[in-house]
Amino acid sequence: MRLPGWLAQHLAALRALLVLTVLLGLAYPLVMVAVGQLPGLRDKADGSLVAHGSRLIGQSFTDADGTPVPRYFQSRPSAAGDNGYDPTATAASNLGPESLDLLNDVCARSRAIGELEGVDGSRPYCTAGGVGAVLAVFRRHGFTGPVTRVVSVNETGTPFVATYDGRPVESARAGEDYQALGAVITPIRGDAPADPVVPADAVTASGSGLDPDISPAYAALQAPRVARERAMDVARVRELIEENTHGRAVNVLELNLALDRG
Repeated sequence: MRLPGWLAQHLAALRALLVLTVLLGLAYPLVMVAVGQLPGLRDKADGSLVAHGSRLIGQSFTDADGTPVPRYFQSRPSAAGDNGYDPTATAASNLGPESLDLLNDVCARSRAIGELEGVDGSRPYCTAGGVGAVLAVFRRHGFTGPVTRVVSVNETGTPFVATYDGRPVESARAGEDYQALGAVITPIRGDAPADPVVPADAVTASGSGLDPDISPAYAALQAPRVARERAMDVARVRELIEENTHGRAVNVLELNLALDRG
């Protein structure tokens, strides 16, 4: 008996649904999982997981208060999520090179790392207090003419410089937008070395916020502190850095695990 046309069409659609479900919903995923377990692919397919994290995703080595644990090498900053290194919120800060917020973050991080490592944390365009060395400069004719007023944008206390172009520098008032009032925002380079002791990757986050690596320069900066905290020979710590350096990057998790193994 010949089936009605509408019923034949529905049965054909049902058969196609069942076939595609088996092929694409079951067979294909199982084949891909099997391929991912082949030698040379398994580690990457599984996320390079180790007992304390992943070699491919960065993490913080801090205590519950966010304070760096001195016996461990520290990762680079992260803007992914509220506490950083959140794979569900991978992102950069989206702050541009002229952002005062970015400059303040960089200055604060550099100062904190300098204190942690016992080195000079100063860098160009940063004050000794760890904020951006930025002035709001008012001129008689807007962008031209004699300077009539100068404000230290990031400081409500004593300004980092006393005068600018012959005018006394004022402290900032909380919540005041000096640029909206017509000031020219002027960064001041200061006398910090052109090549800061604290490297750039120590004070800036990666584009993804999940970078598991640091530069050899940042690792070398941390080596004396880690050796001291672990009562190790600093030469041995440097050997471990070399062993966990891949190209131009040092994997922080692998390096810290190697330290724990001794």
